[in-house]
This record gives sequence, C-alpha cells and structure tokens, in this order.
Amino acid sequence: MPTDSVASPQVERNPAVDSPRSYILAAQVGIVVALIAALFVSVLADMAHDWWIEPAWSQGMLLPPLALYIAWIQRSRILSCAATPDQRGLFLTALACVTYLLGRLASEFFLTRMSFVILLAGLIWTFWGRGRLRRLVLPLLLLASMVPLPVMLYNSLAGPLQLLASEGATQIAQSAGVSVFRDGNVIQLAGATLGVAEACSGLNALSALIVGSLLLGYLFCSGWVARIALIVASVPLAIGVNVIRVAGTAILADFNREFALGFYHAFSGWLVFVAGLGLLYLTARALHALLDSRPLP
Repeated sequence: MPTDSVASPQVERNPAVDSPRSYILAAQVGIVVALIAALFVSVLADMAHDWWIEPAWSQGMLLPPLALYIAWIQRSRILSCAATPDQRGLFLTALACVTYLLGRLASEFFLTRMSFVILLAGLIWTFWGRGRLRRLVLPLLLLASMVPLPVMLYNSLAGPLQLLASEGATQIAQSAGVSVFRDGNVIQLAGATLGVAEACSGLNALSALIVGSLLLGYLFCSGWVARIALIVASVPLAIGVNVIRVAGTAILADFNREFALGFYHAFSGWLVFVAGLGLLYLTARALHALLDSRPLP
C-alpha cells in the first residue's frame, strides 16, 4: 500500500549573498582590532617594559601566554555554549572606555592597563554572551593579575609588610636563642646588621602565590567557594613563609655573616616561592575535600 511522504524543504545557501556578509563581518572585526591596537599598543608595550626591568612584576611575562593556553584547552567547553550576543555587554565596554580616559587624564598607568582587560570582557559579553564570558573568567583574571599595582598602593603595602616580616623574624630568632634587636625594619645581630628592604617585604611572593592560587583553584577545586577560600588562604601563607625566610637569614647570619649574602640570599627567594606553592597545593586539596560537593571534571 503506497504511503505519502512529505519531503522536507531544503534551504540552499546562496554564495552571492553569503560572500558580502562574510566580507562585512571581516571588515567589522578588522576595524575593532585596529581601534584596539591604536589605543593599547603603547600601553601594553610600556607594561611589558615594566615586566622586564622590575623583578617584582616579572611574572607578568608568563601570564598572557598562560591565559591563552587555558582558553585554548577549554575551547570545546567554551564553544559548546551557544554564542548569544548581548547588548548589556556594551555597558562594560563603555566602562572600559571611561577607565581608559580617566587613566590618560590622570596619567595613571594602572587604569589604562586595566581598561584593556575590562574591554576584552565587555567585547566577549557583547558578541558572545554571558555564557561564554563565564567560561573565560579564569583567563581574564590571569590577564588582570598581569597589571602591576599602582606605585602608591604598592608602597603602602610594602611598608607594613616589611615591619611585619622584621618583627616576626626577630621573635623567631630570639626563640632560637639568637641575640637580636629590632629597630623598625632593621635587625641588629651581635656581628651583623640586616635591613629588611622593600624586596624582602614578601609582596613579590604574595603576588606570585595569588596567581598560583588562581591556577591551583582551577585545577584542584570544583566550586567557587573553595577557589575563593584558596585565594584568601594564599595571603597568610605568603606572609608566613617570607617571615620564616627572613628569620632563617638572621639565624644563619648570626652563625656566619656570609650566609646572609650572595647565593643563599638569592636562593632563599626561590625557596620561599616553592615552599609556599607546596603549601598552597596541600591547601587546595584540603579545601576541595572539605568544601566541594562535586568531583573535579
């Protein structure tokens, strides 16, 4: 018995129509990229120069490639979310423009540099939607952490950290039986004088461990509560290991002044970072076990 069949209509693409559309889209993308390049080439070049000459911010050289790599390995998850352009992203784009203008008018490098990251987030939200923006939060946070802090803020943090490191190191050294006296950020020993300089304040280790907490939180924690807790925990960890470093330097200097100079002084900085990263890893594992309700993907 014959049956009737209804053929589904076939929609044929018209190359004559699609070609102009692709050209228009390419032209729009090219114009946006050209405008961003015109605004931010000098800003990003100055920031890269700061990374190169300032040891405190040298980790910034690693963060853009790392952010791109994380976005690349997440590409399937990002693209699985449908692109839904959202005009609300224009508000974030406008905020980036205002931040850029304020930075230019006030000659504040932090604002002009941070406006680049805000602009990227605004464009992603505008053209791809909130779903894809949420999946790109970690790369954007890494890009935000590449921006050096304002000089005034950096100095206001470095001073108290210097005093905290010298006070903690003095107490530890005294507990170890070392005759030591502290005058501000200067530690007086029997045969040597140690000054806890700005570079020894622990702020460099703090900034590096905060970035490390972002990565370890992404790798070993599945929930935002555990990830935020890990970032918070990185602050006392960085301060604590730096105090131990300064105390170790004071104890060794009391035994032999040469131990406080040269190789040990340089090596102890790396040792602080490795020890802090190890403790941060254990903390991430513990927070995942305590706070995460679902396993890692």
